[in-house]
Amino acid sequence: MKPDHATRSSSPAQRYDMNTTPSWDLPAYAVRGFDSAPRVLLYSHDTFGLGHLRRNLAIASHLLGRPRPFAARLLTGSPVAASWPMPAGLEVQTLPPVVKTGAEEYASRDGLMSFNETRAQREAVILETTMRYAPDVLLVDHAPAGMKGELLETLQYLKSERPQTRIVLGLRDILDSPDAVCALWHEQDIYRLLETTYDGILVYGSRHLFDVVSAYRFPPSIAAKTRYCGYVARIASTTGRSDGYEARQAPQEPLILVTSGGGGDGYPLQSAYLEALDRVPHGSGRSILVPGPLMASEERAALEAAAAPKLGVTICPFTTDLPDMIAQADLIVAMAGYNTTAEILVARKPAILVPRGAPRREQRLRAALLNGLGLTWAVRPEEDLVARLATLIRRALAGQRPPCHDWDAVDLGGAHRVGQALDEMLGERLTAEVPL
Repeated sequence: MKPDHATRSSSPAQRYDMNTTPSWDLPAYAVRGFDSAPRVLLYSHDTFGLGHLRRNLAIASHLLGRPRPFAARLLTGSPVAASWPMPAGLEVQTLPPVVKTGAEEYASRDGLMSFNETRAQREAVILETTMRYAPDVLLVDHAPAGMKGELLETLQYLKSERPQTRIVLGLRDILDSPDAVCALWHEQDIYRLLETTYDGILVYGSRHLFDVVSAYRFPPSIAAKTRYCGYVARIASTTGRSDGYEARQAPQEPLILVTSGGGGDGYPLQSAYLEALDRVPHGSGRSILVPGPLMASEERAALEAAAAPKLGVTICPFTTDLPDMIAQADLIVAMAGYNTTAEILVARKPAILVPRGAPRREQRLRAALLNGLGLTWAVRPEEDLVARLATLIRRALAGQRPPCHDWDAVDLGGAHRVGQALDEMLGERLTAEVPL
């Protein structure tokens, strides 16, 4: 069933109580000509895990730090945004958080409101923020219509009231299996939205590794405004510490980092790793397990109980400095989320990837791609996970590596090229507004 694109009789701006949102001063300069930094509003729906938040923060950090910087505001639904370090100068507006309960199914995270009430509040905050901030660019992460269509009214507003705003979609390298994406986009009328509403599509990946245009069957009109930027990755700060945890105690000790992203579905990997340690020779080094902030408390308690009797095992509940921990590790065992794999590739570290099995095939496809390039090992979750982990850990600690190290096959300059692309789009806009 296609979403209803008609304007409702009562808009989100009228329904939402403005006293519940923080106020901010409107900029005093005129947009036309960009006498000051042009404004980018980043939308990140953040319904599961940390991937969207981390990717948008990497992009925002670059936009704010460029020689010709942008001003930036982030709209995020992440439940941990308040505890996450933000780039200097980034303004943040949070959305009422929701949790994914299945493919395209969501619920209010706090359970105090129905999902429809939560969605209405999110829709209102998005529209109010857009109207007040008056962005020169709206950069939408992953979901062209927003979570369950929550962006549609804002997109309508921009097209009718602020046609000078460039509307841009940012897509990670792999969304799901091509058939699943195409079916969903036809059902939700996304192809028409991309053709009529979006000014550009930025792919955070490389065409020669995964051709989004071909895989997701973009018609020529959409393919013409699609640009591959390379992978977006945050770089380690080289501080040597991560959230108060010393990664190493002795230079000669191998260190294995086990991470499951946000942790909402990371318990099977973390638990299997602890079991696999029993099949690895004692004295083989240290392990740091990072379950993630979204792992259920009872699952984290079970991990802590299982880890307690094992020598050299430390549990760090979560970290905001994963690139630093990756940089210090000798081996990473992880799921195959976009950001973690990109940060592993930046550090050029050996890694064992165990992708999630459902509800999307995104991680399976990414793990298989990197395994095929010989950059990481990949273990399918339905295999004998404990035995396969133990075997690969022993190989890694013995100095073996995947069969190929063509690190340069992966373009990691995505954040830089996002800024370049937005610069070019705004330059085209000014040329159209002020003919030479």
